[in-house]
Amino acid sequence: MPHRRPVLSAERTTKFLEQVSPVRRRAAVGPDSYQQICLLSLACLWLVLSPCLAAQSSNQLPPARQRSVTVHSKFGGQIFGFDIDANGTEGVLSEAQDIAGGKVLAAVETFDQTTGKILKVVKKTQNKGDLLTLGIVGGGIGLVEQEHVKDIYVSKRTYPVLNPVDANQITGFWTPPLTKSDIITGISRAQDSHTTVFFAFHNGGSDQSFVFSSDVGANTFGPKIKLKDPVFFFSDSPVIALDSKKNRAAVAASYGSPTSVPEIGLVNLSTGKVTEFEGLGLGFVNGIAVDSASGVACTTTEIDFSVEFYDLKTKTGIIERLPDANNQIYSGADVEYDPVNKLFLIAQPVSSTAASGSSIQVYDSKGRFIESINGLNFSNAFNVVPAHIAINPGKRTGFVDGPDQGVTELQSFTY
Repeated sequence: MPHRRPVLSAERTTKFLEQVSPVRRRAAVGPDSYQQICLLSLACLWLVLSPCLAAQSSNQLPPARQRSVTVHSKFGGQIFGFDIDANGTEGVLSEAQDIAGGKVLAAVETFDQTTGKILKVVKKTQNKGDLLTLGIVGGGIGLVEQEHVKDIYVSKRTYPVLNPVDANQITGFWTPPLTKSDIITGISRAQDSHTTVFFAFHNGGSDQSFVFSSDVGANTFGPKIKLKDPVFFFSDSPVIALDSKKNRAAVAASYGSPTSVPEIGLVNLSTGKVTEFEGLGLGFVNGIAVDSASGVACTTTEIDFSVEFYDLKTKTGIIERLPDANNQIYSGADVEYDPVNKLFLIAQPVSSTAASGSSIQVYDSKGRFIESINGLNFSNAFNVVPAHIAINPGKRTGFVDGPDQGVTELQSFTY
């Protein structure tokens, strides 16, 4: 879920993000030996892994780890958001880098999930503005934000779409009822629904936070619903997910102190009614995802490096520390849900289950730990847009930021 500047141009983004994005406070981690290990053939990997796999119960057998695929931004710029088609073969990313004359080279590019090859530069600009991939939404639609900058301030925001993403071209524009001062900072990533929910705030006056829904493909919109509880102020970096079965958004946030307990908000997208309950854990809420079929939400909290699972019907939950974690540096970040295999995937920028690098920790909807995906490197120390996980559930594959600490690459994984 993107967090970035309210109105500033690219060169002034990072300072603002350091204030609003809690997961960026962690230290960078050096690369480990995973890249060398990944060069082994699938046959060798199977010989190493098969004795371990045979010893596991049949419902916990992960597939053999395949050779990692790396996506490189076409022009070597930092990646400003990416996603993959959960039901297709392509992905989309945006990149940006400063160039001469105070301008920014920004581009939107599609890539092949199997090879990592950039397929097409869909849009390229060389001015003071930039481009940000918000995500791929229901129906395989790529959604991009273009920020048009005058002097050092954003004068207008437009939202090109790739409908579908594998058309490899801008096919039109999404036109939400937003002003140039309304800034989207969160988006649900439930591609199994045509409804997408957005968290935004009005940059000016009271800085009012609000939620709205949209069928991006149809270019239709639900009402703008104000979140009056100050805990959902944008600087607390609220996170948002969609509960498609109940047609509601789940929003979570905390004031971030060592004694701050999260607040969970459930927002009816039709009526605008907001109900809240006190959550579990301490510190900022770094990620959220919802299993709509079972009504379970999963969050991660910063201070106590924990993961929480909530029954949204009873508004009760359970909490546990991430595996082998004993320090805040091991806290979890982005959470994504796989509705096909019914798994929550949790990004852990600094791994607690490997000697170095990053990991993805996998749980089921009942809060049971399944496995650690180690050998990744997305420390998040230099990301303008915080690292997140993108998955293709049918193939049990995905991508995450890294391993380049300049944030010019994406790396694949299997689970």
